[in-house]
Amino acid sequence: GDDLWVSGFPGEARLALEAFRGSLHPGLSTEAFEVTRLAMERPDPRVALGVGLRGLATAAIDVSDGLLGDLGHVLRRSCVGVSLCLDDLPVSPWLATRSPDERLDCILAGGDDYELLFTAPPAQRERVVQLGAELGLVLSRIGQIEAEPGLRLWRGASAVAEPAEGREAVPNRWTSFDHFKGAA
Repeated sequence: GDDLWVSGFPGEARLALEAFRGSLHPGLSTEAFEVTRLAMERPDPRVALGVGLRGLATAAIDVSDGLLGDLGHVLRRSCVGVSLCLDDLPVSPWLATRSPDERLDCILAGGDDYELLFTAPPAQRERVVQLGAELGLVLSRIGQIEAEPGLRLWRGASAVAEPAEGREAVPNRWTSFDHFKGAA
């Protein structure tokens, strides 16, 4: 029953990458491109947050291979599942200008953000929020850990994706980079 949290605004590095590739229509403003380019080229690792989470967090991982991919590592190692609410994902001002599909693609499957994805007991919510305020960081509660293995994605009260027959029901476009997968 732990809460699932993420720091900052995952997805900005992916947005910059898509702008570099020329795949965004319309493109980014000059200001948006510069801000997201810095997020991609010079990410700000959340070291102080990691230190502050000692004694609070029950699990933590940096978001380097995409939020869903790195969350999957935690779920598999812990033999648990999660209900993740897409409506609770933090959206940066730059991602807010994009279509809903582009936003989710960047946030869920983008990498190189180096934000922290962590779990903490519900009884620690106030302390987590206080830590975020002390560090000047946005910390968003985006889901809840469950005993039943698997990833369940929700939008409001509607299920977007649920595990079926032992497989995750996540759209392929949201799968993250796999360093160990053989070339096809």
